[in-house]
Amino acid sequence: MTAERQLIALRPLLRPRSVAIVGVSAEAGSLGGNVLANLTRIGFKGDIHLVSRNNREIGGRACVGSIDELPDGIDVAVLAVPRQASIDAVKACVRRKIGAALVFASGFAEMDEAGRADQDAIARIANEAKLALCGPNCIGLVNLTDRVALTFEPLSLPAQAQGRGIGVVTQSGAMCSTLRLALLAKGLKLSIVVSTGNEAQLTTEHFLEFLIDDDATEVIVLFMEQVRDPALFLELAARARERKKPIVLMHPGRSARAQESARTHTGAMVGNHAVMSALVAHQAAVRVETLEELLDTAEILARFAKPPVKGAAVMTNSGAFKGYALDFAETLGLDLPALSAANTEAIKKILPPFAAIENPVDTTAQTVRDPSILGSTAAQLLADPAMGSLVISIVAGAPRFAMDKANAILSGIANLEKPIAVATMGDETELPAEFSACLRDKGLAFFRSPDRALRAMARATWYGSAVTSPRLRAETPALPPFPLPNPPPLAGEGGVGAGALTEYQGKALLAMLGIAVPEGALARDPDDASEIAERLGYPVVLKAQAAALAHKSDAGGVVLNIADRAALMRAWDGVAADVRKAQPDIGLDGMLVEAMAPPGLELVVGARREPKWGPILTIGLGGIWIEALHDIRILPADIDRDGIIDELRKLKGAALLRGGRGTPAADLEAIADCVLRLGAIMRGDPRVTEIEINPLRVYGKGALALDVLVHVG
Repeated sequence: MTAERQLIALRPLLRPRSVAIVGVSAEAGSLGGNVLANLTRIGFKGDIHLVSRNNREIGGRACVGSIDELPDGIDVAVLAVPRQASIDAVKACVRRKIGAALVFASGFAEMDEAGRADQDAIARIANEAKLALCGPNCIGLVNLTDRVALTFEPLSLPAQAQGRGIGVVTQSGAMCSTLRLALLAKGLKLSIVVSTGNEAQLTTEHFLEFLIDDDATEVIVLFMEQVRDPALFLELAARARERKKPIVLMHPGRSARAQESARTHTGAMVGNHAVMSALVAHQAAVRVETLEELLDTAEILARFAKPPVKGAAVMTNSGAFKGYALDFAETLGLDLPALSAANTEAIKKILPPFAAIENPVDTTAQTVRDPSILGSTAAQLLADPAMGSLVISIVAGAPRFAMDKANAILSGIANLEKPIAVATMGDETELPAEFSACLRDKGLAFFRSPDRALRAMARATWYGSAVTSPRLRAETPALPPFPLPNPPPLAGEGGVGAGALTEYQGKALLAMLGIAVPEGALARDPDDASEIAERLGYPVVLKAQAAALAHKSDAGGVVLNIADRAALMRAWDGVAADVRKAQPDIGLDGMLVEAMAPPGLELVVGARREPKWGPILTIGLGGIWIEALHDIRILPADIDRDGIIDELRKLKGAALLRGGRGTPAADLEAIADCVLRLGAIMRGDPRVTEIEINPLRVYGKGALALDVLVHVG
């Protein structure tokens, strides 16, 4: 964490005891006037100071003509002034020793270079004075815990619900308003809601840090269009994970970057969004795809103190829904465990004889005649130790019957130790106004769609499993960093300079790391090649070697399965001619002669330094699979062995790793060992910028790196 970040205090901005509104007006709908109305409406208990050029009094409150007429030491100034006046206003705030400033004005960096220059200027002034600056181009913030409303958006504030407080940070003002209204409409409790705007100085990471330490905030919702400080964000996500404070994150932009290449080069298949998604997941941040998921997952995690770590029980009064729920849960990765024997017998006594007793449980149409079946069955499902949560999806029926079902469900809920979501089918079918209210008042989550309920429960269950994972608690540490000698003694006098290494140099690096490579040596001429081949034993492989020849096969630089000396001599001449034709100016270091490796399953294993995010690792199936399935997993460079094996099992083609039809299961430990060693070198030596082993051929016992591309800086 930077010294600058530590010195900028957010308390005056987020928990002010005194507020100055600069640019306030009595005109209806004015920005400053709306802030004053909101502070009054929310019941702010601190001092309010008004600055207005044209008014000496507004609403019975005295006004001063300029910031310089304010008393020293006010906590926060809300600057409802045009862009052109913002720089002077921030300077005046510094002169009056004001602790924080909030800038509404737009037309800064989002507009043009002149606006960017002004934005940089106010940020520089704020940084030098250690004044906390929110914005510009934001709608402000609301702190419902301490009754502070520094926003120009007219507030509608329902009574605060009981429960776990949700903190919300968005860069977008519209999203800030949308999420605040939607979460309040669900009857959820909010702590602090912030729109950060252009983030000239204070970024989402600043506010995230504050919310992690805030006792009133127990769940954090983020809508981020850009992660400005990835290293800090991951550090804070790790702290939130340790404190069991869920972060629910929506980050649009998955399709913003086109693929750089269709080749089987893992680095080109990994965009910033994919890197972000993978790395935040490894810190147990819950990344969602839609606004509904963002709201719904936050509701589950806010209503229930303990997230589920086991699968869900599903109960419905529609037999047709059972098959759909099984399919959808499988798509979501939500386990629906089998009922215990004891619970099966207990539920048999509740349901009619023709009911199939399994998960999902169909309570049948008998619930129309006897709604109490719903409560009794729910109680049994919640008592089953195999179930981590309960999703109830019902056809509510006509409004006069809906409340009978709601009350019956509530009768079976003794406590909220396990998360419970109730969903009604039928989209906007009419329900009594009190239907959702009675469920939410009891503490249950309610949705107008079973899809949303299942998806939110799947996300919450993922979080519960991730945050309790021994791997994330670092019980099995990764290999320590592995720094190379300086210069790396790979080949040639004085080592290797910057740029791409030849394959034989790259394999020397792998051998130094303890990664197995085929037996072989560099031949400078055909006689060398013959001598090496005789020593290794035929069949052998011949590969042209030059740093500028990254894709040898494309240039005819590889010959496999060479059976004898005569074939080797022909191969030497053929490779030399083909490479010269493909790249006339290239100079070969020689040719690598290696023992022919036995067949096996091919993977691609890589490591690279991702701009801003730092070193990452990648694993995927090799050959055609990587292109056909885009089957890549992205891992942090400090991941441990268990984590690597877990990621291997998540590959789309993971079934191939399990073997079958005469092929042995792949040696996952050998793969993990290779990945661990790549992580160690990336963390230990910043000169190594990228490594790709393609393929890593894996056997029932062991693995061999058949080709490698290494870039050093």
